[in-house]
Amino acid sequence: MTQTFTYPTILGAETMIEPFRIDIPQADLDDLADRLARTRWPDEIAGAGWDYGFPLARLKELAEHWRIGYDWREHEAELNKLPHFTTEIEGQNIHFVHVRSAKPDALALILTHGWPGSFLEFLDVIEPLSHDFHLVIPSIPGYGFSGPTHERGWDVVRVARAWAELMRRLGYERYGAQGGDFGAGISLALGAVAPERVAGVHVNYLPTRPAPDAGLELSESDEARLDKVRRLMANRPPYQALQALTPQTIGYALTDSPVGQLVWIAERFAQWADPRSPVSDDRMLTDVSLYWLTATAASSARLHHETARGIGPCPVPVGVAVFAHDITQSVRPLAERLYDIRHWSEFDRGGHFAAMEVPDLLAGDVRDFFLTHLG
Repeated sequence: MTQTFTYPTILGAETMIEPFRIDIPQADLDDLADRLARTRWPDEIAGAGWDYGFPLARLKELAEHWRIGYDWREHEAELNKLPHFTTEIEGQNIHFVHVRSAKPDALALILTHGWPGSFLEFLDVIEPLSHDFHLVIPSIPGYGFSGPTHERGWDVVRVARAWAELMRRLGYERYGAQGGDFGAGISLALGAVAPERVAGVHVNYLPTRPAPDAGLELSESDEARLDKVRRLMANRPPYQALQALTPQTIGYALTDSPVGQLVWIAERFAQWADPRSPVSDDRMLTDVSLYWLTATAASSARLHHETARGIGPCPVPVGVAVFAHDITQSVRPLAERLYDIRHWSEFDRGGHFAAMEVPDLLAGDVRDFFLTHLG
């Protein structure tokens, strides 16, 4: 299924692409287990449930499984079956997985994760999508094996410019982009910074804000969706406020306490995934481990701080997949005012982590957009 790809043309050290292998030092894993064993737990009001935040009993269960039941080495070995590479762009290390399709003339797709995800989000769509597409799956600067960012300005537009350079180095003159969460914003920005290269953009997250002056007659269901957006705007989620305003401050706690890092991410999976398609504990713990073992809690949070403004216009064709249990559901008439919508799908199951929850639905929709509606 996967094929490694060599890069015979190296123009200089600044454009070098190198193979990468995951090999976490055993001392780091031992330190993690030791910290988990010495967790200082808070008290909890009896019968509180979710009223005050993540339930204590469930978090203890996850932490104990992470400490003695979960095997990082097993998952590390599986991940190393994929072809990993790194390169440097604008002084920033970029990690990516590159899977070549057996079809030499296949369209390339660059798949971008969001927060609190990682390149791991796409593991279950690699096999079905690689039948028809070459796949490039990078880690956003500041995340995972790309490592921390070291200067200001790494917002979604700058990441998109880095992706355009990455695809150029890989020799792809024409390609598509796909993403959810921050990956959706980066993919749309990529369409704007490299419209002559990007064939189309498929997203599974596209917030549409209320626009009273739009002069549009919306359906009852569309108005209900906008009411949900209004409630979110009026009650900004605490994680979002902290990461947007003081990412360094929250980074101290998350980088020092594995249980802190665990609950910070586990809460998002618990609240954003469709209860009918939950992400397995082991898959989630692999994602949490990636944040912990690379110490990228603070640097990943900085993307919320850097990306303060909205995404601008995207001149290339756009496909949208709307999942019933996502944080918000897009309103098509409003989206069509901003984007050239060529494809729109609504699914009655699946949530914010669609590639992990319902990979069959997402892969099928991506294939449909790029091969049918753009082909």
